[in-house]
Amino acid sequence: MAAGGGIILHIDVNSAFLSWSALRLLASGSEVDLRTIPSIVGGDQTTRHGIVVAKSIPAKKYGIHTADTVASAFMKCPNLVSVKPDHAYYKKKSNELMDYLRTFCPKIQQVSVDECYMDYEPIQDRYKSPEEAARMICDGVRETLGFTVNIGISDRKVLAKMASDFEKPDKVHTLYVREIREKLWPLPIGRLHMCGKKTAEKMEQFGIRTIGDLAVADRERIFALFKRHGRLLWSYANGIDSSRVETRSREAKSIGNSTTLPKDVETRDQAVPVLDRLAGSVADRLQKHGFLAGQVSVEIKYATFVSVSHQTTPDVPINDKGALLEVALGLFDELWDGSPVRLLGIRTAKFRKEDEPYQMTLFEYQKEREQQEKKKQAKEQKDRKLKEAISRIERKFGSGAITKGPKG
Repeated sequence: MAAGGGIILHIDVNSAFLSWSALRLLASGSEVDLRTIPSIVGGDQTTRHGIVVAKSIPAKKYGIHTADTVASAFMKCPNLVSVKPDHAYYKKKSNELMDYLRTFCPKIQQVSVDECYMDYEPIQDRYKSPEEAARMICDGVRETLGFTVNIGISDRKVLAKMASDFEKPDKVHTLYVREIREKLWPLPIGRLHMCGKKTAEKMEQFGIRTIGDLAVADRERIFALFKRHGRLLWSYANGIDSSRVETRSREAKSIGNSTTLPKDVETRDQAVPVLDRLAGSVADRLQKHGFLAGQVSVEIKYATFVSVSHQTTPDVPINDKGALLEVALGLFDELWDGSPVRLLGIRTAKFRKEDEPYQMTLFEYQKEREQQEKKKQAKEQKDRKLKEAISRIERKFGSGAITKGPKG
């Protein structure tokens, strides 16, 4: 039997929205399977408005890409078939998938409507290898639910995720730490998980064209150029990821808010007021509960319905709007790849009570002192300007020109 400790499976539906739309139409009596013809999900076939959310393999051969406008997709393929998204149906199919996967193993962490992680350890004694288990899951999903999945297998969560993005559809791939030089490092830098388009372009400007280039680059130089996000990407390129499959919801242990935007955000300036409102809402709830947050995360859902998130630990626990906004903007800048944004969210976790005794580290103490000193300096500057203004008025209009008003 294969040792299963630490092995993780990442299960991802192949072109989920397109596949599930095809099943919905077939169940309604359609004689055509969208998966077998040039087809897309997104927008309106009559008006040709909107963007491509998902595409069939035949559509891909015409050069149609996710996030293309529907109009440009029809220019590439005039006989293209387009259907509108049906998110209620997608949710139903997602629930069916997760219920089915739990018949193999209950230790599952769902991360989006069409993907999840599975811990192999609880089922290791049933199979000769993780690859055998993954192949059985793939075959079972196809035969039972009528659509296909890819499964990536690794001893690191992020590598399992990347392995599932290799050749599709209906495939099983491994990407263990011992395999990253051969399988991961030759890939273009833009293929690295969490490396958006803008970051990839900036990497290429510094001569980092492949994931391997980043992996062997000087770590401190990468940190200096790309800050915290560079630290994350450098770690991923080297297969460093200590996160595990989390089966319990963290919702009850977090406070956050998100908003689906009436119009896609396309610039940072448009995102700032949205994040400002979210930071204010989250800060109000933290203060209402008397919590300080030791972790802040930002979520972005693009117009393509692809969701990404990034989190960080503030220098000291926070619950005021200004500090939350500052952290959220930093995370947004690291995460956003420049594509149109459909949803923005801020979430906080790792709480402690405001009045709870707390032993600060030396670094936290220093940061606290610095913040207090800034507040003191700001107050002194405000008082000084007030006194200067009073002096100017009294020089012009005489002593006693300004008096205190009655209280109340």
